Amino acid sequence: MAEVARLAGVSLSTVSRSLAGHPAISEETRTRVRQVAESINYRVDSSASTLRTGLTRTIAVVIPLEHASKQRLSDPFFLEILGAIADELTARGYSMLLSKTTQDPREWIAGIVQSRRVDGVIVIGQSLHHTHLNELSASDINMVVWGARLPDQRYVTVGSDNREAGLVGTTHLIEQGCRRIAFLGDPAVPEVSARREGYLQALRKAGIERMPQLEAAVRFGSDAAYETVCSLLSAHADFDGIFSCSDVIAMSAMRALSERGRKIPADVAIVGFDDVPLAAYTTPPLTTIRQDYASGARSLVERILEPRAHKSADATVLPTELVVRASSMREHYRRGRSPSGGHKRRGLANEKSARIPTRD
Repeated sequence: MAEVARLAGVSLSTVSRSLAGHPAISEETRTRVRQVAESINYRVDSSASTLRTGLTRTIAVVIPLEHASKQRLSDPFFLEILGAIADELTARGYSMLLSKTTQDPREWIAGIVQSRRVDGVIVIGQSLHHTHLNELSASDINMVVWGARLPDQRYVTVGSDNREAGLVGTTHLIEQGCRRIAFLGDPAVPEVSARREGYLQALRKAGIERMPQLEAAVRFGSDAAYETVCSLLSAHADFDGIFSCSDVIAMSAMRALSERGRKIPADVAIVGFDDVPLAAYTTPPLTTIRQDYASGARSLVERILEPRAHKSADATVLPTELVVRASSMREHYRRGRSPSGGHKRRGLANEKSARIPTRD
C-alpha cells in the first residue's frame, strides 16, 4: 500500500479509503489510485481488511418478485440494471451477492445482514412489499431500494420519474393521432402505478375519455400481454395505441398484433418502457422510454456505501428519455411514407429522443 501511495502522490489513508470507495474521496483521486494499484498488481487482502474494519466488502442485491413470480432473472431489464450495479461495485472493490425471492423479503434481508455476510442490501423493486420495507428501515438495516417514490416511505429509494414518463409516452401516442389507447401493466406495483397515473393524466390533458376496458393488469414475465391483446382483438375492441409498462410486454403485444394481421403502427402504435437492447431490433423497431441504468446503479451504490449517520429516507428521482422509433410513427403513414423503410432502417443513429426532466 505504501508503494501505491508513493506512486499516486497521496497518503496511506487516502489509498485505503479510495480502494474502499469512500464517498469523501473524489472520483478523480479514486480513479488515479485504482489505476496505480492495478499497474503494480496490488490487491487488498480482503480477510485482513474484514478483520480490521468489520466490513465484508460485499453488497447483497435482492429481487422480490411476489407480484410476478414467473419473471426470470434473464429478463432484459434485470440484466441491464444488475450489470450496471456489478460494474459500480467492482470499481469500488466490492463484490455482489444476488438473490431472487417470491416471498416476503424481510426474513431473508434481516438474516443476511445479521449474519454479517454483507455490508448492505440493494433491493430491486418494491413489488408488493412497501409496508415490509418500511418495517425493515426501522430496524437499522443498511438498505437502498430501486423503486418509486411513495408518500409515506421511510427507506431510501432511487428510481426513474415514472409518472412523467407515462405522461410523455402517452402524449406521444396522442400526438401521433391515437385516441383509443390501451394500457398494459399491473398497477399493484408502485412503479407501474406511477406510469399509469401519467397515462391517465395525458388522456385528461388531451380531453380524451378514459376507457377502463382498455386497461389490463398485465404482469411482468408472463404471456398475459399476448393473451390480453388477442382477447381484445377477438372481442373487436377498438384501440389504436398501446402504452406498455415494459419492452418485453410491448414485444408480446406486437407478436399478437402481427399474428392477427394488424399493422404496426398503421393500425396500432406502440410505446414500451426500459429501452432494453432488443428494442431497437424488433419489427418495426420499438419506440420506448429509456431508463438511465448507469446513473441509477451509480446512485444506488453511492447511497448504500454512505455512512449510516448521513443516510436519510429520501428519494433520488432520475430523468428518462422518450426514444422514438418506427413502432409509434403513424404520421409517416399519413404522409404516405412507411416507417420501416428509407432512413429509418438505419437504426440507432437515426433515433429521436426527448429528455424527460425530473420535477423535484
